[in-house]
Amino acid sequence: MSHATDIRAGSPLQSVLGWLLRNHIWVFLALTIIVFSWASPYFLTVNNIGNILTQGAFIGILAIGMTMVMINGEIDLSVGAVLALASALAIGLQDHMGVWPAVFLGLMSGAALGFLNGTLVALSGMHSFIVTLGGLIGIRGLVFVYSGENALMVPDFSYTEIPEVYLGPISLTAMIFFALALFFQWVLSSTRHGRETYAVGDNIEAAHDAGINVKRHKIINFTICSTLAAVCGILLSMRLGTAEPNAGRIWELWTIIAVVLGGTRLQGGFGSMWMTIGGVLTLAVLRNGLRLLNTPNYVELMVMGAVLVLALVLDKVLNHKGYT
Repeated sequence: MSHATDIRAGSPLQSVLGWLLRNHIWVFLALTIIVFSWASPYFLTVNNIGNILTQGAFIGILAIGMTMVMINGEIDLSVGAVLALASALAIGLQDHMGVWPAVFLGLMSGAALGFLNGTLVALSGMHSFIVTLGGLIGIRGLVFVYSGENALMVPDFSYTEIPEVYLGPISLTAMIFFALALFFQWVLSSTRHGRETYAVGDNIEAAHDAGINVKRHKIINFTICSTLAAVCGILLSMRLGTAEPNAGRIWELWTIIAVVLGGTRLQGGFGSMWMTIGGVLTLAVLRNGLRLLNTPNYVELMVMGAVLVLALVLDKVLNHKGYT
């Protein structure tokens, strides 16, 4: 039998190839776990697994919101700056109004900024890359103005005890990440908003002709994205007990890598929280494993850049071959 016959449409070889491409992130995750388990005796310890889940959860919470926006056919580069502002407000306002009102205002700052981003994108017709790049710069500047370029220290250290809840090795932060991922997977798969989010990302003109309120969807999903960035910032401030003006710097890039690695299309219309979870865990395993091996920071950055390129190639292959 010829090679051409082996890979004909519907052949077992093509079926296997299609399955591997559709589920590439889980294959990649399994391979990275195997490699780092062999390379370091400390990798598969209970404590380190807990560390991987907690470290990944922060990027993961951002990735949930980014997935909603990217399925909608947009992108949000301001999530790291929103994270920093929410954490600064959640700590900086505690002396004036107490812990929970400060946390609430930090959360609302994220919702307000997401609403603003979504409104600008929906009403102005500008590309979300430009709008949120401006947001990244402007919001980060606002954080420096508010904090005076200094780290803000929590006035009551009981605040740092809030996330110190564990289920075995799984921290409260990781539990929140998985709970949010499950909820938004349900939103995408079982609600009208989720179905229409896919429709808008897949073909905005057809969605508009079908009577879908495209502008409303963009505003809602940007608001979700920035609100989750604020949640991430607040959890980070609880964990560290400080709010750094540089908190979350370049985290938007890690987030985009995780989401694209999970298979969400850059042009919109395809993606899932299940695959985003895989992308987040793979990124967390890679970063943790490289650090266990005392890899220099520049090598880690090179590896992450290669992973992003790989994710983009897979995105192109999946779209071209129609495996998604």
